[in-house]
Formats: sequence, C-alpha cells, structure tokens
Amino acid sequence: QVQLVESGGGLVQAGGSLRLSCAASGSIFSINAMGWYRQAPGKQRELVARITSGGITNYSDSVKGRFTISRDNAKNTVFLQMSSLKPEDTAVYYCNALVVRIGVPQGGDYWGQGTQVTVSS
Repeated sequence: QVQLVESGGGLVQAGGSLRLSCAASGSIFSINAMGWYRQAPGKQRELVARITSGGITNYSDSVKGRFTISRDNAKNTVFLQMSSLKPEDTAVYYCNALVVRIGVPQGGDYWGQGTQVTVSS
C-alpha cells in the first residue's frame, strides 16, 4: 500500500506565503510524477502544479509566477511553495502521485487526504 500525507496548510493573510509538503511512503519502486490539486467549496478539483521525476513542471495559469513546485526524489516528497497568496487560492489542496510499486508492473494514481489553505483578505 502507498500512502501520501500532506502538511503545511493553514490560515494566512493575503499577500503572504505558505509551503506545503507531501511525503509518500510504502512499497514504492519509483514515482514518475507528483502534483498538487485543489478544490474550493462548490467548485471542481483543478490541477495546480505537477512535476515529473525528471524535473519537468506544469502550472495552472492562475498560479504561474506565484507558486513553485519541487521534489526530493530520494525522500519521495513533493513541495509547493506558495507566495503572493490571494483569497481565491483558498481551497483544500490534495497531493497526487503516479507510483510504480515494488513487484507490481503497472503504475497507479494515489491521493492524499488534503490540507486546508485559507487566505484572508
């Protein structure tokens, strides 16, 4: 079994910064990609940022220039540095990983339980 655990969420004032982290654990052979998604009340879940094992990144236009995704492959951990936060960034942020497990030939998607980010005006 693979588990993803997010941390770093909280309440922050508009214009402030916050750093999220997500650690993957379990019988992991490799993680091909990791990313962050978010979902606000009454809205659909959307991609925030994604990074491959080779370091290729992809960002939502709404966060480009403000958020930075990075990862520590040796520790199976992904980070999301969020700066210049806006009230519209308020959402539950979910970690996602494409994981190849030991002894299992096919990869699969795994999700964390989410961490709340609230930005006050």
